[in-house]
Parts: sequence; C-alpha cells; structure tokens
Amino acid sequence: MSRPAQRLTQSQKLRLNVGLATSIRVLRFDASGLTRYLEEQAAENPHLSLAPAPVAPDEWLPRWQTAFAVHGMGRAEQPDFAAMLQAPSLGLIEHVTRQIERLFPTGRPREIAYGLMNALEPSGWLGQPLPMLAAQIGCSVPEAGAVLARLQQMEPTGMFARSLAECLHLQAAEAGHLDPTMGCVLEHLDMIAAGQIAELARMCRVEDAEITRRIRIIRSFDPKPGAQFTQNAAPVREPDLTVTRGPQGWRVALNRSALPDVQLHEKPLAGRAPLPPARAAEALTEARNLVRMVASRNQTLLRIAQEILLRQEATISRGLEALEPMSMQDVGAALGLHKSTISRAIAGVSADTPRGTIWLRRLFTAPVGEGGAAGGALRAKLGRLLQQEDAAAPLSDQALAEALSAPGAPIARRTVAKYRAALGIGPAHRRKRRP
Repeated sequence: MSRPAQRLTQSQKLRLNVGLATSIRVLRFDASGLTRYLEEQAAENPHLSLAPAPVAPDEWLPRWQTAFAVHGMGRAEQPDFAAMLQAPSLGLIEHVTRQIERLFPTGRPREIAYGLMNALEPSGWLGQPLPMLAAQIGCSVPEAGAVLARLQQMEPTGMFARSLAECLHLQAAEAGHLDPTMGCVLEHLDMIAAGQIAELARMCRVEDAEITRRIRIIRSFDPKPGAQFTQNAAPVREPDLTVTRGPQGWRVALNRSALPDVQLHEKPLAGRAPLPPARAAEALTEARNLVRMVASRNQTLLRIAQEILLRQEATISRGLEALEPMSMQDVGAALGLHKSTISRAIAGVSADTPRGTIWLRRLFTAPVGEGGAAGGALRAKLGRLLQQEDAAAPLSDQALAEALSAPGAPIARRTVAKYRAALGIGPAHRRKRRP
C-alpha cells in the first residue's frame, strides 16, 4: 500500500499593514473625498482638529481671475484673448440648439434665438451688445430682449448673460440668494475682485461678515457656465489644484481652500470623551501618522502635477489641440514612481486653469499609430473641423481623415469614424442641412 506523498512548498504573499493601506487610501482621495475622511477621523480622534484654510479676500481661482480680467477687474494682467477668440465648443452649440428647439418650437422667436446663439462665446456669455445683435438679426431690440429673457432660463444657469455681473445675478436668483446685500455686492464686483471688504460693507451698509458670507456664496457659482461643455471639462466644484501664469511661466499649486488644515494636539482636546488607556496611545500615533500621510499625499500630488504641466504646458496656453502624447509610465519614470502610484494620485483630481477646470487624468493620451499625434489632440481638431464645416456640404470621414493627417502620420478613416462617434456626432449624410 502506497503512502501519501509529502511535499514542502514555499510561497510569498504581500500583506498590507493598516498604516500602508491607509496611506494608499489617502493618496487616492481627491480634495472633497479627503475632506470627508479627515472630518470622520477628527470626530473620532481627540488628538485631531480641523480648521478652514485661510483664503485672502482677493485670492480667486484662475477661472475667476480671467472672468474679472474681461471687465478690467482683479489682479490678472490681461484676459486670455486666445481663449476669448475661440468659437464655442461643439458640445455647447449642440446643447443650446436642443434647448432652443424645446423653448421655441417654430416661428420668428426661434430665428431670433439662433441669431443670438451665433454670438455666444465659449464662456456662455453673449459676445456683443443686444442692440447690435438685433440689427444683425433684423428684429427690434424689444423682440430680441424677450427672446433673450427666455434663453436665460435654460440650464446651466447663467447662459446668455451679457456680463459677469448678470451671469452671477441669474445664478443668485435661481439659488434663492438674491437679497439686497447680494444685489449690492454684484453691482460692485470690482471691489470684491480687489478684496475691498470693509469699503464694500460700508457702501452696502452691513457688517464685514455679511459681505464675506456673500462672497463665499459667489465663489460657489460658475463664472463661465459655457465652459462645462468643452472637451475634458470637469464639473464645477472646488478643484484640487490651480494653474496660473507667473513671471517665469505657468505654475501649478495646491488649492489652499479645497482642504482644511489638519491640526495635531499632543494632549487630547478638552471636552472630548476620554479614550480607554490602551486606546489613548494608539490614537496619538494614528493622529501623527495621518498628519504625515496628508503632507506626503499633497507633496506627491504636487510633484506629479508639476511634471504633467511641464509636458503639457502648450495645452494650457493653446488648448487641447496642443496635447502631446503622454503616459503614466513616462511620468512615473521621470519622478521615480510606479505608474500605479501616478494613477492613484490623480484619480478624480481636477485643476482650475484660466480656460476652465479640467480632469488631470484626461491630459494623459496615447499617440495614434507609431510616433503619431496625441489622440486627445486629434479629437479636439476633429471637433473644430466639424464645427467649422459647411452644413450644406458636410465633410466625409475620408475628407476629415485627410485633413487630420500629417506627413508621415496618416490617419485612417475608421479612426475618424470612431472619434466622431465618441463625440456623439453622426456621419456626413445625417449632418447635411438643406439651405
């Protein structure tokens, strides 16, 4: 009778301890998720407390700085004229077209609405005075004003505003915040752009705290509602990073207002429920580790963002058509980090730029073919070609492929068809409109 064979095997398993697992978790959080996590930890740990990050009254995100600059306000040297000269995105035009068809089924008001749509800027504002537009459309100013009032009811709120003040006025009214003090603040946007809180409070005959509260509400609004429809745009929220132009060029920084300050207390805070003796020492260690992890997360995210900006600087200046091929492995190799660390760090992270808020992950794009242009850049160029085409004679996929091809880097027709479908745009025969 045979005996059962005995074998000795050896295996290795990677097991994450609590500290490493928490560190990875903290790295994957965006600003809003990390804030919620810190609030939970501070509520449970008597050695931790949170304080709102101080923000100077005249410190505004880049999208606000460029909006102020259009009206000669704030600290921005000049508005982004390149962005202002761009046509509104294809997504914005499609959205507005659908809304016009819903609001104006037929008749003369629809024609006037389309005429006003042609004057939209990428920000969602009207780019010309109403009397001038009425003359171009061939209607009276009251007729144009009546149509405009209905167009301003569409989502997102603030569309078809004639100025930043009107854009914010529409959003304040829709949110139920348009009281006399808010109205006074909106009439003096130049003062809030300059951080003149005390002077504005005296003018509005309220306390400084009331002005500060209104400014906090205004910061939650979107100064450029039309920018939500651009390719790679992130939802309007408090971004993780800011990208601004300095004396030495573009620079990236952590958004100080997105995260609270984490404060460590060596002794438990007064008024907090005491912990069991065995748990007390652990709580202090955990608090110290969490503070260290948050600092490490912020440093890692900033390093990665700086490397991305270095590689995609032209995109910030000229738009998505300037995207360069870039992979997480490339960025990781430059920083001495694994690509999985890059992926975790930028998950859900957004950056506020003068052109709007973008997802950091969307700046990673592979080349089309060996040594070809970045796929994201080709999609942006395709969108521009489709937007500029003659509606009576739309471009075929083959014609678009030839227009997108470069010497030594041809673009296949099927690639164009795939990108076009991803943009939600039909083939040429469906896009054709009879005059």
